[in-house]
Amino acid sequence: MTDAPPPRQRRIRYKGTHPRRFEEKYKELNPDLHAAELQKVMDRGQTPAGTHRPICVAEILACLDPRPGEVGLDATLGYGGHAQELLARIQPGGRLFGVDVDPLELPRTEARLRALGFGEDVLVVKRMNFAGLPALLPETGGGLDFVLADLGVSSMQIDNPARGFTYKSDGPLDLRLNPNRGRSAAALLKALAREDLAALLVENSDEPHAEAIAAALDGQDVATTTQLARLVRGVLPEDEARASLQRTFQALRIAVNDELKVLDQFLSLLPMALKPGGRVAILTFHSGEDRRVKKAFLEGHRAGVYRDVAPEPIRPSFQERHDNPRSSSAKLRWAVKD
Repeated sequence: MTDAPPPRQRRIRYKGTHPRRFEEKYKELNPDLHAAELQKVMDRGQTPAGTHRPICVAEILACLDPRPGEVGLDATLGYGGHAQELLARIQPGGRLFGVDVDPLELPRTEARLRALGFGEDVLVVKRMNFAGLPALLPETGGGLDFVLADLGVSSMQIDNPARGFTYKSDGPLDLRLNPNRGRSAAALLKALAREDLAALLVENSDEPHAEAIAAALDGQDVATTTQLARLVRGVLPEDEARASLQRTFQALRIAVNDELKVLDQFLSLLPMALKPGGRVAILTFHSGEDRRVKKAFLEGHRAGVYRDVAPEPIRPSFQERHDNPRSSSAKLRWAVKD
């Protein structure tokens, strides 16, 4: 008599049209096999799990005007949506450098773009911070014709609870773009004094309830995203808690990754990286970023570094904001090197 075979393990089922857990969204995570389900998610105005919808694509292409044979930089490669469009327009003869700090998503993005036919002669991918721009310049052969920086967090990072970017699912309170470097948001909170946390919330997200939130978190050992959410909700009116939670996560993410300092470095390095007539477009998502970009471009214009700059920020269209709510806070600014 032979032993009975072990029972067959069933894979996790996709629970209807609104699965609650990230790992249950396997149809969205396999877009090649489930294109119809992917489209249903996008038709609802949502971003499919594990993917990212590039923002202001047409507007960015109009600002950068990429042409065949040019050399460009996507300074925040992310999912590669913008890069794919740029690459198509600089052929034949062009090259695009794509850089990103995320060691988890960068290999996946490179694999997607390689599968579309963009070889190493056309697309150069590097894991680095865009503040390291000078190290890249010797490979460009005389400078860059255009530069794009999308300063938003990718949807792949937001949707994955293991990265700690969202309070909607339980996960470690991490928030690092590169989880192998620096300290997590949990470690930062443990080290911050109450008054310093309140100042950070104001500086990085204009949080109106900074004092109350800092008091609620003071002395607490906050290790997970849901712990943080519970503490913030406990001291705020229900109708204001969601927006404050978003701002709190934003402020901590900016601090953990030192994003504003890195942006300042990048903005100061841009003029030396661009060829005469070179174009730059930067997509920001909160006032702290936008103020810095606006100031750098206007000062550069007054100093004769840039011959033209955006008079006003470009916003996503009504249709894009409807189709992709994550685009709602985006502002696009551009400049042209003299």
